[in-house]
Amino acid sequence: MFLTKEEEKLLESPNEGIRKCMEILVAVGEIFGAEKLIEIKSAQISGVSYSNIGEAGLEWLESLDVKVTVDSFLNPAGFDLERWKEMGIEESYREKQLRIIRAFERMGVKLTLTCTPYYLEEIKKNDHLAWAESSAVIYANSIIGARTNRESGITALAAAVIGKTPYYGLHIKENRAPTVLVKIKGENFALAGLELGKALKEGEIPLVEFNRKPSEEELKLFGAALASTSSCSMFHAVELTPEWKDFETPREKIEVDEAEFEKCSPDLIAIGCPHVSKRELEKIYELLKKYGRVKRNLWIFTSRKIKDECSNLVRKIEELGGKVFSDTCMVVSPASEKFNCVMVNSGKALEYLPKLRKVNATFASLEECVRWATLED
Repeated sequence: MFLTKEEEKLLESPNEGIRKCMEILVAVGEIFGAEKLIEIKSAQISGVSYSNIGEAGLEWLESLDVKVTVDSFLNPAGFDLERWKEMGIEESYREKQLRIIRAFERMGVKLTLTCTPYYLEEIKKNDHLAWAESSAVIYANSIIGARTNRESGITALAAAVIGKTPYYGLHIKENRAPTVLVKIKGENFALAGLELGKALKEGEIPLVEFNRKPSEEELKLFGAALASTSSCSMFHAVELTPEWKDFETPREKIEVDEAEFEKCSPDLIAIGCPHVSKRELEKIYELLKKYGRVKRNLWIFTSRKIKDECSNLVRKIEELGGKVFSDTCMVVSPASEKFNCVMVNSGKALEYLPKLRKVNATFASLEECVRWATLED
């Protein structure tokens, strides 16, 4: 891999952290046959929850003496920083999670604590990124037309410090071509995304034909679900996504219906994986006005910036009995573990809750989730 003189100097930096970050990028570049490093507009770092990185990860982060050189966003943590007691978080867990957050803050990473950084900063088509959160990666590549591989938390942090990433994979236009034409049969696209992920072969990029026009939020949920059951980091959608016309239509064709799921009686209804948008908050409020006050646990997750911008809307939702949390979600927070069954409108959460939080999960549409929350136990 070709390195400039300036890049070669970083491999000999007296700062061990900078040197290690550069070594990581070079190693990744050589593994994947990258010809060079390219500058990135931003980085998005996963592996923030103490539940995920543990003691060893915490110690490594605290040992780093580095600063990021590009806009860098942080994925959700294990609890809402302001309402952790409401979520039932133990003090010992809180203390270790805050140490992780402070370590990132010292590096200059923005404490966004969200999986939807595209709601916070403008990302444009063809922007090169180094993002790690799978749902954000597939959204950026597919719906925006930006360019990023699915980084690990470590490689995303290394790219944030150096300001560059290896030029391979989805950073290269020809590697973004669809390989299979997919016809979606089901009506719920989050469940269809789960099933498509299981059907794809390694490295395949689908060109998707939906049976009706999905909203942007439905595309977000579709992509998040697809990425949770596969390594897929990009899809094209006919007539919808910015690059769908740029390539030939694949000859291989498959049909995909909705994934099946277990049914259980929920004691928590959780919405916001990925974090909800302003439009989704508005929809939730309209549904609460339709169905009445919340009578079960209804937790809604969004970024703190969206929550602050929609403070009046959040207040109205909470006056009707819902709770709007930031900085975390039902998948990464141990708070979910105290429930028996969690109802979600997210294919990603349906896939991950049993695996990561060891709780039962069931699925419903956004409207059905809100309706369930207003029913008597």
